[in-house]
Amino acid sequence: MVYLDKDDNKNRDIQIRSSKFDQNDDQLPNTKKEDLTFADEDGKEVLLDEYGVPDKLRANRSLVIRKMEIMKKQCNSAFAICVFLFTAFLAGVGTDLNSQLRSNYTTYATNSYRTHSLLSTIGVVSSIISAGALTVYARLSDVFGRIRLYLSAMLFFIIGTIIQSQATNVQKYAAGTIFYSLGTAGIQVMMFIILSDFSSLKWRLFFTFAPTWPSLFLPWITGSIVSRLNPVERWSWGIGMWAFIYPLSSVPFVAYLLLVRYKASKTEEWKVLSLEKTYYQTNGIVQTLVQLFWKIDVIGLFLFVAFLGCILVPLTLAGGVSSKWNTGNILGPFILGFFLVPLFIFWETKYARLPIAPFKMLKDRGIWSAMIISMLAKTVYYLAAGYLLTILMVAVNQSSGEAAVIMNVWTVAGCGFSPFFAYFVSRVRRLKPFITIGCGFWMASMALLYHYRSGEHSKSGIIAAMVLWGLGSTMITRTTVISSQSITSHENMATITAIMLAISRIGSGIGSAVSGAIWTQTLYEKLVETIGDPSIAKRVYQSPLSAIKLYAWGTPTRDDIVEAYRHVQRYEVIVAMILIVPLFIASLCLRDPKLTDEVAHTNIKDGDFVAVDGNDNIGNWFRDKWENVKLRRKSYSSE
Repeated sequence: MVYLDKDDNKNRDIQIRSSKFDQNDDQLPNTKKEDLTFADEDGKEVLLDEYGVPDKLRANRSLVIRKMEIMKKQCNSAFAICVFLFTAFLAGVGTDLNSQLRSNYTTYATNSYRTHSLLSTIGVVSSIISAGALTVYARLSDVFGRIRLYLSAMLFFIIGTIIQSQATNVQKYAAGTIFYSLGTAGIQVMMFIILSDFSSLKWRLFFTFAPTWPSLFLPWITGSIVSRLNPVERWSWGIGMWAFIYPLSSVPFVAYLLLVRYKASKTEEWKVLSLEKTYYQTNGIVQTLVQLFWKIDVIGLFLFVAFLGCILVPLTLAGGVSSKWNTGNILGPFILGFFLVPLFIFWETKYARLPIAPFKMLKDRGIWSAMIISMLAKTVYYLAAGYLLTILMVAVNQSSGEAAVIMNVWTVAGCGFSPFFAYFVSRVRRLKPFITIGCGFWMASMALLYHYRSGEHSKSGIIAAMVLWGLGSTMITRTTVISSQSITSHENMATITAIMLAISRIGSGIGSAVSGAIWTQTLYEKLVETIGDPSIAKRVYQSPLSAIKLYAWGTPTRDDIVEAYRHVQRYEVIVAMILIVPLFIASLCLRDPKLTDEVAHTNIKDGDFVAVDGNDNIGNWFRDKWENVKLRRKSYSSE
């Protein structure tokens, strides 16, 4: 089999166009005819993907995307858009409330197992599984459709929730986390892709913010929900109830999508598309599974999850009451992980037909800089806030309800700001300057978290830090994903969205791992040093939320505990502050195209995978300065 580059495709002898696609080109302007080309493979005509690699499922992807464009046409009136966003808002109620409560109940679950320090380990497992699943969901959604994959993700969510709620130890809870992470990852990416399919670039930020707006009022009730359910004793029910609450909240969203699909199926465009056979209809289940094996890149995905897990999980397990770095079950996987990295790169560059990370696209600064931001944003958050709930209860003397509310202040601030910010972006039609400004907000937030780490007086300072964090997050997180979407085609939109969300989950895993490593390697020793009694230190380390009931606020032992927690949190925040510097630099490297009324960029040049045109004021300023420097050096050398 010979893989052809895009330039070689122009010169090959066998080059035809899909006749059915030609007939409908005027009705589907957002899809290019040049994308549907064929190459000779063992005497057979095979469709090429956008990287010049034979892709027998490419026709399916084109078919799904063209059907989504027809569905979007049925949702063009102001009333239809409002109904659509309202159903997304209702689905967001279930998603956000589950997310806010689940993190609290996970803390209580690990506390009940006497393995509170493994909180970061569970976070790492969740992040790694999610990162691997995101690209799978995006690629399968291009073959089987968005709605089917959304419902499949919901099934994984329900299974994982049930397993977690009935877990009697941390191992079983982690097993449930695998299914739960598969579900939440799919729900997140499919919701984002569907909202992107139904919106123009100019209004993309407004649409994707809709599911987050319930966070305006939900944090004010999460505290009372946590307190009334008595999480120390009833955390199991607090988790299990979401097996039916979330699916119910998503019923209007799914129903509306099915209604729009039904209306679209009545159009002539849809009827013409229905005449085209899918690869499964033509070749059967066996050949379809073979092509899916290569499209999902099963081997690459396995190596990817394996090396991340082998490297990150031991970081959270090696510390504790006694160091375990000299034991085989910690050191072995850790070393194996580094051996798997070059193996993963070798497979992806030499043998993978469709790599997890398409390198030809990722080498553009508009993509790799956005990936750096997506990763570091989550890393910074989990470093600074990974154990903040425990800090609030142990070192700041807040109740479980008050601590839960404070933890969610940043989402309230961000969501309150988001509709105004999204509307302003739709007028300005630029994203890059706001991402850079958001980095400044984050640095100020980290400075406050560093200063206010213990004592009841720290409550107001932590709240102020979370407000700044929320404002900065609104300018950075979803904005960065849309920045990457704005320079790619509609066919690549799902892929690049999944890559950005996946790298964000990797950042979560790295943040949880580093945070857990700092916590487990330093906290117990500091507790022994400040308290002086190893037995008390061990009890506090394993179950801090139970221990604070034994040692009241203001007692000497509690003061010693507070001092130890303050000491460890200092290191967590310092590392987070350092990482904001490369985050800021990466924001300066982004491209800054003008946001249009199209779903995706439609004027990408032949041979390019992203749009490199457009005015970038920040980039132009640095380019001009660099050119001046080179001219001065040249003049000095000539003298």
